[in-house]
Amino acid sequence: MQRSALQESRPRLAAKKPSVWRTIGKRFLRDKFLYLLALPGILYFLLFKYVPMYGVLIAFQDYSPYLGMMKSPWVGIDHFVRFFSNPDFFLLFRNTMAINLLNLIFFFPIPILLSLMLNELRITFMMRIIQSVIYLPHFLSWVIIVGISFLLLSSGDGAINKLLVELGFEKINFLTNPDTFWGMLTVQSIWKDAGWGTIIFLAAIAGVDPQLYEAAKIDGAGRIKQMVHVTLPSIRHVIVILLILRIGHIMDVGFEQVFLMMNSIVSDVADVFDTYVYRLGVREGQFSFSTAVGLFKSIVGLLLVIGANMLAKKLGEEGVY
Repeated sequence: MQRSALQESRPRLAAKKPSVWRTIGKRFLRDKFLYLLALPGILYFLLFKYVPMYGVLIAFQDYSPYLGMMKSPWVGIDHFVRFFSNPDFFLLFRNTMAINLLNLIFFFPIPILLSLMLNELRITFMMRIIQSVIYLPHFLSWVIIVGISFLLLSSGDGAINKLLVELGFEKINFLTNPDTFWGMLTVQSIWKDAGWGTIIFLAAIAGVDPQLYEAAKIDGAGRIKQMVHVTLPSIRHVIVILLILRIGHIMDVGFEQVFLMMNSIVSDVADVFDTYVYRLGVREGQFSFSTAVGLFKSIVGLLLVIGANMLAKKLGEEGVY
């Protein structure tokens, strides 16, 4: 009986699984060169993205550079209460949301349309030339973009106003007109970055199975129907992911663009959270208050990403995570 018991216990010992740490250690040794390659990126994020997050604590302090973070007095959520009760909050929220919603509605679809059109070009040489031309504005700084805008839209010597006068129309004060300010920012963003945004979509289109196009051709589908029923559904997951990421930045407006285009006449429609943080944090030295504003933006962006991701998954999409 004792012998049979020992024989029964042997398969159980042989089937014992290795420990988790041992498995991790083996995999680490097996892929050590891959982890070594990833090490600079990991260090970059740790040093420049996660370690500075410790400074967020000054949003809950009355921070003084002379006392430092350790000795500055704690004030709880006083800065947040002050920010939400400030009349400027609704103005900043309105301007930020309006500019970003215009970008979301008009800017976001344009790289998709450009990618679909470029994909339909059958002359590779022409496709490369057009790609190079539409990529070029991305490498220009906002200083140059705003300078070109001044040259074109100035009410004095602006080329567009000169053309309007030649055609018998009156001049339009594009740069000092609050009614056209948001639209002008949207057009600038489209001109600068729409071409660059096609890179990801073109890469996604390149990965579409050619057999799907062959099957569509056999079924009698033309170029437009292939685009609608093959290309767009195939890159839908990429569109959804980029849309979710875009929604996460809905509280961020390019500081340089708005700051360079803003003037005293359009300040009511141009002042956004980013310029407000710069004005109070850098110029007036209200570090704790401006950090509270920045933290508010980050929390809203995080909640929007989580919400959009959950909605995408409920609709059957993959989502970001």
